Amino acid sequence: MTWYISLKPRASRTVPFIAKAYGEPYVNYATKVMLGEKKVSDFNFNPQLEGFAIKQPVFSFNKFPNVNKNLGPEMKSTGESILFIDNLKDDQFYELYSKRKMYLSK
Repeated sequence: MTWYISLKPRASRTVPFIAKAYGEPYVNYATKVMLGEKKVSDFNFNPQLEGFAIKQPVFSFNKFPNVNKNLGPEMKSTGESILFIDNLKDDQFYELYSKRKMYLSK
């Protein structure tokens, strides 16, 4: 069996987020598989997540005052932070929800 790895530009930020949210070192697992040291079946996956992990962009416009603040496809985000909450009634979530004009689907 041959494995192909598809890389997407955003994977460099999404994979570490998923690893942090679930407490699993997925990048380490993938590296060992790519180097031929282990097989996927050698790992005991045990993702743990209680509640919700929300990825939110960080815009550091105050650090870069001469940057055009109009957002385009690249978003001009300089990083991301993770908000861990127990439930969707959390005050921090409501604050983020109202700031970002987010819509929840059921």
